[in-house]
Amino acid sequence: MQVGQTHPMPNRLGESTSPYLQQHADNPVDWQEWGAEAFDEARLRGVPVFLSIGYSACHWCHVMAHESFEDESTARFLNEHFVNVKVDREERPDVDAVYMDATVALTGHGGWPMSVFLDPDGRPFYAGTYFPPESRHGMPSFMQLLGAIWESWRERRDEVTGAAERITQALAARAEPARMGGDPPTVDQLDAAARSLAGSYDARLGGFGRAPKFPPSMVLEFLLRHAARTEDAQALAMVEGTCEAMARGGMYDQLGGGFARYSVDDAWVVPHFEKMLYDNALLLRVYLHWWRMTASPLAERVVRETAEFLLRDMRTQEGGFAAAFDADSEGVEGKFYAWTPDQLIEVLGEDDGCWAAALLEVTPTGTFEHGMSTLRLLRDPDDAQRWARIRQQLFEDRAQRVPPGRDDKVVAAWNGLAIAALAEAGALLGEPDWIEAARGAADLILAVHLGVDDEARRVGEGVPVGLDRLIRTSRDGRPGSTDGVLEDYADVAEGFLALYCVTGEEEWLAFAGVLLDVVLARFRDGHGGFFDTADDAKPLVRRPRDPSDNATPSGWLAAAQALLTYAALTGINEHRAAVEQALGVVTEFAERAPRAVGWGLAAAEALADGPREIAVIGEFEDPRTRLLHDLALRGTTPGAVVAVGPPGSSVPLLQDRPLVEGGPAAYVCRHFTCQAPVTSGDALITDLRVRVPTSG
Repeated sequence: MQVGQTHPMPNRLGESTSPYLQQHADNPVDWQEWGAEAFDEARLRGVPVFLSIGYSACHWCHVMAHESFEDESTARFLNEHFVNVKVDREERPDVDAVYMDATVALTGHGGWPMSVFLDPDGRPFYAGTYFPPESRHGMPSFMQLLGAIWESWRERRDEVTGAAERITQALAARAEPARMGGDPPTVDQLDAAARSLAGSYDARLGGFGRAPKFPPSMVLEFLLRHAARTEDAQALAMVEGTCEAMARGGMYDQLGGGFARYSVDDAWVVPHFEKMLYDNALLLRVYLHWWRMTASPLAERVVRETAEFLLRDMRTQEGGFAAAFDADSEGVEGKFYAWTPDQLIEVLGEDDGCWAAALLEVTPTGTFEHGMSTLRLLRDPDDAQRWARIRQQLFEDRAQRVPPGRDDKVVAAWNGLAIAALAEAGALLGEPDWIEAARGAADLILAVHLGVDDEARRVGEGVPVGLDRLIRTSRDGRPGSTDGVLEDYADVAEGFLALYCVTGEEEWLAFAGVLLDVVLARFRDGHGGFFDTADDAKPLVRRPRDPSDNATPSGWLAAAQALLTYAALTGINEHRAAVEQALGVVTEFAERAPRAVGWGLAAAEALADGPREIAVIGEFEDPRTRLLHDLALRGTTPGAVVAVGPPGSSVPLLQDRPLVEGGPAAYVCRHFTCQAPVTSGDALITDLRVRVPTSG
């Protein structure tokens, strides 16, 4: 496209595998994807780069696109004076991390859409988020901003590039974690972390801190493990209070299952309605572990409904899981999910409609916008059968509405989290279809994201050279062009390890090892931690590295968790030593900022407990083996790992452990030192703190 040209032909996003980028493919703005070509063009033309970062389920990204990026005059100015780069933050979390740091440093806050202006070397010199088409609330209009940026670039370029250099140097200095290579948290420090969380816990409404409230998935996993190890009633109460509040509030889809991104208020009434795969995968596992510990009927219901939501609405034709659902439908946030009393009566009739309105807190004035209400289930209905019938009627009627858009790209890391959750949930709740869905997603990751064909999947033959590197995203069975980042390797390994523990299929353990070998070879920083990008990744203005969790576990802490599980199954000392070094940074945060490192604290709980290693020896088809295996999976000891297989298995945890009197046996170990084998469930129930034995 020539300089100044607007809309005679599509821009350069049409071939992207990102649905978010494709949403902008017909903009008059001459967008292109992140890459060397964009910066080469900026140097050649002598213009700055306008970098716009967002994602498909982002409400304000759509607003700014409609107001500015679809406007011909705005596009004309952008095309003439800038090289315009559009990035899907879910596809390029490394780019997002670098320039989010810059945005926060320059403005004091961050968010999406993110709008950053760069010199041709990629160095930021101005940043912000959403800019309106007209000036308001003290914000300049987007066109005013563009004009000022261009004038500064044209008239005072040396000052601009000097500022870009100083900003980049400052960001590099800020990127160093506070503590590197220390010892992992002690049990006393884990106790202190739990007490610190109690100080910010909202005992009245559940959750931590003030609005907006995000699902604290990683923190809840830590508290569950801490409660299991120490019998800390307060830790378990914080989990139960938060999980119940989220599940009964508007953040949970009472009709279709699954959780929205977060609650805009402190009482979990009104969500930001986008549904993300990672939230639902993480929360599915948290509620499963809550159920495993307490037998809570609410926890079991949420697990079942959320798993069915994933299989029904988020599974792609190729067997993976889609990234997200938008918050909007028909351009209105929450329209698909909200109701009025009259709408309930229209669907259900007067009697059932009024009953449902009272049960679901649907009021004449509304709890949301425009007289609409979110659906909440603050108490269990007094007539469960009536509620089941009404819920189904409302679900079927809602299905006739225009649904939110689905971002159907497959993100490796988030699919890894879903594989782990569905595999465990399927095993514990007796749902083989969930395990099969987890296996199907794992097959897709192997075939499309790793490029491993059936021939290469034979256990024991290794992985061909070049098939150990992971692609981050795919769509319609076609791999994207973006290399996997640390969280992809770690979370996919986590999913494969969970699938191995549930099925005993050794290839999942083997491929987890392949991925974790890449983590150790390509991502370590030399100081006990990890970079987010591989050492041979295309360079950015700085190499991102962040140990703190965000909406998902940080790659650093996810790597520690997966490496610990793998070390427990294989006995490889290098992997365990890497865990202990990586968790040193958690010690720094444990008491003063535990919410930032919940996944690391959960890993540290497992490390403090061993973790327990359970070797179940026997043929998988033998009912006696299945009983011991099931009990082992039901254990609540933190981070316990389970290996199952016949004598002579190649899995190190199973080696040299014979049958007992010709029958299946279970060996409970810590650091590969085992207790006497048991052949009945009673000892396992005690050793692993199993809530109840299964029949069988």
